[in-house]
Amino acid sequence: MRISKILVPIDGSTYSLNALDYALDMAKTNGASLLLLHVHRPVPITLGEPNFQHVLAHATDRSKEIMAPVEEMATKADVEFASRIVGGTPSQAIAEVAQLEKCDLIIMGSRGKSDLEGILLGSVTHQVLQMVHCPVMVVR
Repeated sequence: MRISKILVPIDGSTYSLNALDYALDMAKTNGASLLLLHVHRPVPITLGEPNFQHVLAHATDRSKEIMAPVEEMATKADVEFASRIVGGTPSQAIAEVAQLEKCDLIIMGSRGKSDLEGILLGSVTHQVLQMVHCPVMVVR
């Protein structure tokens, strides 16, 4: 199997940073590129203006803060990468981006930022495993 594009969902957790470490090594070994993805909560349009724009700007700024050190790690590792920030349900967004971007592999953490959310709603990782067309490597 040829691996040319690896999707790495990033939520700022230790688990997602561990997944990034694996992805960087795998990208170097296979000559693959990385697609770093952060999914923030959707901003309801019912907020109206200017509240919608204010909340969206805050979510985007926070996402950029989470992605900045990750992008720096990829740059230092001398791995080709692109970054995406999207709003939505994490599992759905990850599955959609993986399909649209034709990713060959997803490397993601076994848990996310909120362990409690995983217990109550079902883990994003488990949902992604059920939704995607490509292999998923789960990293602790």
